[in-house]
Amino acid sequence: MGNEVLESVRPLLPAIAERAHETDESRRIPERTIRELVEAGVFRMLQPRRYGGLESDAVEFYEVVRAISAVCGSTGWVASVLGVHPWQLALFTEQAQDEVWGEDRGTLVSSAYAPVGRLTPVDGGYRLSGRWGFSSGCEHARWALLGALVVGSQGRPVDFLTVLVPRSDYRIEDVWDVVGLRGTASNDILVESAYVPAHRVIRNYEQAQLKGPGQKVNPGPLYRLPFAAVFTSAVTAPVVGAVAGGYDSYTSAMQERVRLSLGGGRFAEDPFAQAAIARASSEIDATILQMDHNLRELSALAAGRREIPMELRLRTRRDQVRGTERAVAAIDLLFKTAGGNSLRRGNPIERAWRDAHAGSVHVANDVERALVMYGRGVFGLTVEDNLV
Repeated sequence: MGNEVLESVRPLLPAIAERAHETDESRRIPERTIRELVEAGVFRMLQPRRYGGLESDAVEFYEVVRAISAVCGSTGWVASVLGVHPWQLALFTEQAQDEVWGEDRGTLVSSAYAPVGRLTPVDGGYRLSGRWGFSSGCEHARWALLGALVVGSQGRPVDFLTVLVPRSDYRIEDVWDVVGLRGTASNDILVESAYVPAHRVIRNYEQAQLKGPGQKVNPGPLYRLPFAAVFTSAVTAPVVGAVAGGYDSYTSAMQERVRLSLGGGRFAEDPFAQAAIARASSEIDATILQMDHNLRELSALAAGRREIPMELRLRTRRDQVRGTERAVAAIDLLFKTAGGNSLRRGNPIERAWRDAHAGSVHVANDVERALVMYGRGVFGLTVEDNLV
């Protein structure tokens, strides 16, 4: 059985590509595009079946993300980030899931995971205050997942939680004016002393142990995967997709180009250009093969209810950050060899170059940090990180 959502998305791609410039300039995804992605089932792929979701294979979800990102990096990024949140929400309590999806199973959730919020314990829950940046696609969502620290009586952090907050409890401040991924509208979220009941929080430690109260009602193997594998893949897949799209644009644009200097001749006959294409395509292919291989291995272990070894979790993170690094190296090579024409704003190669670099600075794409974790694991040293 093929990827049915991908088949539904493919006819949408030409129109999404046509809106890419508008998306970039307006700094947001058009509502028409969001509606089309909703109707195609993109945001339901990782949503539990009991709430109308598809519980798709994770590899299929990222395949869809890459396809969208190939024609518009910003749209692919928002599709990936908003599309991955139903997976995490499935780990929350049944009551929390009912509140979000009980009346409208198409409700979308954004996020800002940095632990910049302050949680003060009160009867039945917490009081939350804080300001979070980089909540991609938040204007399309009615709930938000926010990172926060529980503050003890001595004023010191005692726990790290992810909290679920309804749109009525926060406001969005439009601050997004950046170089790449301009259309993601990754704006700030502000909360001032909102009450968060205990059933709408999940401990990050518990999540790192591959546990969550929602597994009682969502027992499928999809919800026994590591958060780090699922979430970090969601910020690498759009980068890889955007670069793959840039590669396609490059090969198409250069096919008939004639050099006006350096002896002239067809660009396609230049051995240096041919070598650049070979290197770039190899980096893209290697990334996809490694990431898909790791996700399939994780999924097979989860389906068999077998323990997922730390070695595999670390390898998954290693290959995920190296995937981002490889993709950026590929688009840098193509951008450089495309010549002066790649400098013109709005052309697909230039936009892919900006979007890939913008996505690469996400904390989940911190290459050295992830590689150090892998190295510590190989040497038998303790690895303590929520993103593994």
